[in-house]
Amino acid sequence: MENWEENVNFAVTVCDGEGKILKMNEKAGATFKKNGGKELVGANLVDCHPEPSKSKVKKMLEAPYTNAYTIEKNGVKKLIYQTPWYKDGQPAGLVELSLELPASMPHFVRK
Repeated sequence: MENWEENVNFAVTVCDGEGKILKMNEKAGATFKKNGGKELVGANLVDCHPEPSKSKVKKMLEAPYTNAYTIEKNGVKKLIYQTPWYKDGQPAGLVELSLELPASMPHFVRK
């Protein structure tokens, strides 16, 4: 199960509590290729975002919480899910998942 994140069809980016990018899977590297791709590992996640996203990432690092939203860019819809990860019960940084969404998809309400 080691390195499972390398073989999934969504982007995974992980940073530490200061915002330093620790890991990007292959999909994240391809997604951010024009910005340096996997060479961004070691850079600060905060510096990779324009305002107002930059301020939001800073807040998420200071007082960890989950931020989820959808975007559309170049006709591709994505779900962005940013959430803290923990080490020894303490916030250790953020994980960002970026998943491409189909143009239309079913929605189920389960009871």
